[in-house]
Amino acid sequence: MVKWWRSAGGGIRSLLSNPRSASHPSLQSQSSLYHTIQAIPREFTGNRISAKDRAQGRIPAVVFSQPPLENSPKPTGRSIARKHLLTTERKQIQAILKSVELPYFCSTTFPLQIRAGSGSSVLLESGNVLPVKIHRDEESGKILNLVFVWADEGSELKVDVPVTFKGEDVCPGLKKGGHLNKIRTSLKYLCPAEHIPPKIEVDISNLDVGDRVCLPDVKVHPSLKLLSKNEVMPICKIVATKLENPESAGV
Repeated sequence: MVKWWRSAGGGIRSLLSNPRSASHPSLQSQSSLYHTIQAIPREFTGNRISAKDRAQGRIPAVVFSQPPLENSPKPTGRSIARKHLLTTERKQIQAILKSVELPYFCSTTFPLQIRAGSGSSVLLESGNVLPVKIHRDEESGKILNLVFVWADEGSELKVDVPVTFKGEDVCPGLKKGGHLNKIRTSLKYLCPAEHIPPKIEVDISNLDVGDRVCLPDVKVHPSLKLLSKNEVMPICKIVATKLENPESAGV
């Protein structure tokens, strides 16, 4: 049933971070304006304690700083080794997932407020976070645990950004009966926390049968660094549709 969960101890230190600027209107910034994740610390771990938290309408979670890549500048302000054990409100997380849509949840940053207790006005720590893992029960689909990383301004994060396609309704290759072969459903980038794209849109409105879109064809913010070892691999291509019964076709 449950095959994954890693927790780590650690206290909560007082640190207030400035909220992220909303100068870049997007799906990401809009969601952040309306969803500040509320969490409270938990000092103990274990299946029984986690089950008790879930029975009370809360989801166990952890937030930590993502280790930097080799030769990347080390983040400032937060200890890489420090992890905070938390619980979040199930109803709030479900509401966020409903409004943001699941494919974009792990490529969207959110403000996080850690308070002393449920309903407490005492703010222990705050900052922006990026969800990186949703652990669900294999049978029921219920959310069991969440993992976040701090997304402080100036830090760089590895993000799997979902790929979406537009222009299918006017694509010449598809109008001729071709098929869109979606080869890459996400692209991994090293992103500054303030420039994480919720999704990468690939325009196929001008593609004919046999045409393809490769990684260098995708335009993203110049601060993003592609982490793919195979940059020549296409993201998608328009392929001719095979006949269902080749024998019925003429020679």
